[in-house]
Amino acid sequence: MSTEDVRDSVEVAIPTGVKFVVGRGELRVEGPLGKVKRPFPTEALEFHSGGPKVSLKLKIAWNRREAQALLHTWESHVRNLAGGVTSGFVAKMKVVAAHFPMKVAAKDGTLLIENFLGEKYPRSASLLPGVTAAVDGDFVTLSGFDVELVGQSCANIERATRIRDYDPRVFQDGIYIVERAHLKEAS
Repeated sequence: MSTEDVRDSVEVAIPTGVKFVVGRGELRVEGPLGKVKRPFPTEALEFHSGGPKVSLKLKIAWNRREAQALLHTWESHVRNLAGGVTSGFVAKMKVVAAHFPMKVAAKDGTLLIENFLGEKYPRSASLLPGVTAAVDGDFVTLSGFDVELVGQSCANIERATRIRDYDPRVFQDGIYIVERAHLKEAS
């Protein structure tokens, strides 16, 4: 990293209608789609919100690599939080059923997977609060306003269809992520 790249503060543009509040080691974001809370390192970073920009400033030695990593990580977190409460996140998963036809349905905060490898009882994967699932043929689309909750819900679904005691080269059935959680495009 050259000396021109080393900074002790960054500014992030935020969309209108988004409100950031820092209090007691926690960053709260409110927007049109909902509210998100995230632990915030107030001993290392200073946060100022005013107008259409948010400013993050290091309180620790800015010439350390770890300090720069912390600053840029939180710059990305602020962008994701602002984007999530305005447009939301979406992830796409594919249902792969080579041996037995699977039936997948979203009901009451869970994803039900019936006839997985011919099993008698359905498997289920929990969707975290704020995440919704839509099943369209062989694709499951998850959407929500918190990128971490959408990603964890995808992981819960993949884990629910994990195969044990079979050769994974032959039995490739399951539900797999094909598009990771990303901001929805403006439509």
